[in-house]
Amino acid sequence: MSEEHSSAEASELARLRALVAESEAKVAEAAALVARVRHEINNPLAGLLGQAQLLLREELSDKARARVLVIEDMAKRIEKIGSELRDVQMPVAAVNRTDE
Repeated sequence: MSEEHSSAEASELARLRALVAESEAKVAEAAALVARVRHEINNPLAGLLGQAQLLLREELSDKARARVLVIEDMAKRIEKIGSELRDVQMPVAAVNRTDE
């Protein structure tokens, strides 16, 4: 009976390892997608923020300056969100393996 029990344990262990590998692959795919999205957002965002900051160096009416400040603030909010996404770029399995 112990040989049968050990075979069942080995089978269960193999099934669980396959599930873990599948989950790790899905997390890695999601992390890669997040990295691509961050990159695609950060490039035009840097240009937008730079242009807003250049405009703020010019003489502007109070109304125009207020509008450019809103643009700058919104761009900085997007930039912060993008930097927070960096935390999910590295798959959990990779983090766990570096700790071992």
